[in-house]
Amino acid sequence: MDAATARFIEDVTTLAPETLATVFDHVLSLRRQGGREASRALKLSASEQAALDHAVRSALLPRAAELDAHRSGLHSDSLSAVMIGARTVRKHASLLQEQYALLTCPFTAVGVTVPGHPANDS
Repeated sequence: MDAATARFIEDVTTLAPETLATVFDHVLSLRRQGGREASRALKLSASEQAALDHAVRSALLPRAAELDAHRSGLHSDSLSAVMIGARTVRKHASLLQEQYALLTCPFTAVGVTVPGHPANDS
């Protein structure tokens, strides 16, 4: 796994439960605004998907009770949101700049740093 994706997973999975709930709610609200299509544009190999899944699950599993105590189902919701973000960071170059901004904004809105999109580097 690349360093930027590993750092993103580490940063997001340590957020407070209320912040993770905010992130999930924001991710959900963006699905109708193109988030679903942007997320579908992310193509990972089976090994990349498995590595991300393992990293996210390993980081959030010890917090399952804490997250679900804050809001029922938050552990599962957090897994979903963090996986979307991790896939986005990992495959940022394969997304349009607008898609990348849409998929990362729930995280940047709560102060999580994400790598820039390659279109911003030119």
